[in-house]
Amino acid sequence: MGDRVGSIEILALLLILLVVFSGPVASALSTPRLQTWTTVFVSVMVQAVPFLVFGVVLSAVIAVFVPRSFWARALPRHPALAVPVASAAGVVLPGCECGSVPIAGSLIRRGVTPAAALAFLLAAPAINPIVLAATAVAFPGNPEMVVGRAVASLVVAMIMGWLWMRLGRADWIRLPYRPELADLSKGRAFWAAIRHDVVHAGGFLVIGAMAAACINVLVPERWLQSLADNPVLSVLALAVLAVLLSICSEADAFVAASLSQFSLSARLTFLVVGPMVDLKLISMQTGVFGRRFAARFAPATFVVAVLVSVGVGAVIL
Repeated sequence: MGDRVGSIEILALLLILLVVFSGPVASALSTPRLQTWTTVFVSVMVQAVPFLVFGVVLSAVIAVFVPRSFWARALPRHPALAVPVASAAGVVLPGCECGSVPIAGSLIRRGVTPAAALAFLLAAPAINPIVLAATAVAFPGNPEMVVGRAVASLVVAMIMGWLWMRLGRADWIRLPYRPELADLSKGRAFWAAIRHDVVHAGGFLVIGAMAAACINVLVPERWLQSLADNPVLSVLALAVLAVLLSICSEADAFVAASLSQFSLSARLTFLVVGPMVDLKLISMQTGVFGRRFAARFAPATFVVAVLVSVGVGAVIL
């Protein structure tokens, strides 16, 4: 145990390397492409970290202070009814997808049926008041975008919850080992839960942000313009773009509004898919629920989100 290399030693080594190679590092950072990469990475982290912290703290509160009996009283006993109730509960949580992942993991640990917890995970980042208000501000001349986003996101969350009830398997969810909190005081257990969630969710958030930054540098902007004129390809293009950009749900409406060459339906798809399936979210789901879960849940959510967005857009927009 005494010979093990820990995070403090690794951090010290990185700092020494940065000092030794400060000249080459400074030269590399001066290139335009790397500056773009750094800007995107930092912006994703700055947007996501406050809400990740909020979600981790709330997750710890749920894990330590909220008794299991509360969830038995708060949600209907039948899982099929618990799914829409949990989806609608997302409207009261002012956070983004970065915070909803650890919260959903904590809900499952506290005995909430996975179908309801996953429905909450998908709905909360898209239908909470902050996100809907930001959407209204970003689309002042199109209030139907707010309604379309709320309706489509809620429908997707409920469908995925019910699909999990029908097709999901318990062994697909592998929640990481948690320290035994029963023998600790509530204060110590609270901080132990926070440290654990920060390590698992925060580490994968960094990986997702790095991947999003790489995609932003590698994808040429001219490709977007060539896709905007095709109704089918424009929807698919913005759906994939939402996954790759990994923008926090509090900010994605302003990006969607700036994509004026695309139709409102395509931009609605961007707003529905983004908070449910993106690179950083897939990475965080892998860290919290396991690879087998993410490999199945993320693609299924993407397909359902695109189909529902197109349907709602055809009716409302």
